[in-house]
Order: sequence, then C-alpha cells, then structure tokens
Amino acid sequence: MTDASNKPEVPKTEAGVVVLDAKGLRALAHPVRVQLVGLLRKYGPSTATRLAERLGVGSGTASYHLRQLGAAGFVEEDTERGNARERWWRSVHQMTELNDPELAEREPEAAFAYFQSVAAAHTLRTQRTVNEVQTMPRAWRDTFDISDWSLRLTPEETAALGLELRAVIARYRKDDPEAAANAPEGAERVGIITHLLPELDVPTVSGTRSSPQRAPAAEKS
Repeated sequence: MTDASNKPEVPKTEAGVVVLDAKGLRALAHPVRVQLVGLLRKYGPSTATRLAERLGVGSGTASYHLRQLGAAGFVEEDTERGNARERWWRSVHQMTELNDPELAEREPEAAFAYFQSVAAAHTLRTQRTVNEVQTMPRAWRDTFDISDWSLRLTPEETAALGLELRAVIARYRKDDPEAAANAPEGAERVGIITHLLPELDVPTVSGTRSSPQRAPAAEKS
C-alpha cells in the first residue's frame, strides 16, 4: 500500500487538473495507461480485472500499468472499497494538461507516444458513439455531431482560438460527482473532443508555399 507521505508530487493548476511534467509525460506514453486513466475518470473506481475486460487486455497487464500510474501519481488505491482479495483503484485527477511548450522538445519520443495514445483513445470514443447512435433516444440522436472546419490562421490566432473554445466549454456543467448529483433531470454525460491541427502547406521546389485551395472560411462536413 502506498505511503501518503511518499506519494509523488505532480504539478497542478485548478482543482482536479494535473499538468504534465517530464515524469508524468513518460508515464502516460502508453495507450493502455491513457485508456485506464480515462476509464477511471469516466466511470469511477474499479479493479484491474474489470478494467482489463473493458480494454480487452489481460488482468496482469492492467495491474502492471495501474501500478506504474500509481507510482507516477495519476491513480491511487481506493482503500474504502478494496479488500484482501480485490484491489480497487481510482483516479487522482479529472483532467490532464500539457501546457509546457518546451516539454515536447525535451521529451520528443515520450511526447509523440503520448499524442499517439490520446489520438487512439479519442478515435475509439468516437467510434463507440457512432456504433450506438441508431439506438439512442431521438432527443440525444439529434444532438450528435461530427464536424470539421478549415481556417487559415497564424500561430497566435490559433492559440487564441483554443483559449476561446476552452472558455466556452468552461461555461457548462462539468462531469464530476458533485455536478452529477446536482444536475437537472435528463442530464447525461456528453463528450467534447477538440483538435487544433496545424496542416502546413508543403513548400514547392522553388521554396514558396503552394497556393491554397479556395474554400469558405468555415467549411463544415
């Protein structure tokens, strides 16, 4: 059992949010670990066996990665639920942030693996919802949306857009235990995945950028 006095210190911002440092980035640079943290945040405490069933991996694999996440400070034992035969785990935070622009430069391999793992987890979440759309109640089915827009922005404008999107999302009710207990009737979990994807034009042989295809500023598919 982990001694509370020896728990690793993980940098935090607002309550429930962990900011990745180099150690945390390396700890999450694995798809199974990203998914384990996501499941514990989404559904609450669980055992390695139950988490393994959800992910389609062996319980030994899930246990190993949970211990690694525990050593890095992302999960901890839920001693109120555990017993001699069953070890329960819970997430320590509800959100992860990577907001150090230099960290990816210092840890390129870990950053690449982390981004790949998060992208794969997002793809799985989207596909699961797509598979369930036809069986959803009509009111929820009508809210389902997958859209993309192409904009031509500077790095500064792109950063500003990201901050604006976060500000809009922050105005709405979070999905945490307290909010769930006080949410109005009919409220369900809604996943929002935002991607800001720089798609740099490929330079031509002469060294100039290729001419962009003309398209509306807010093209929606």
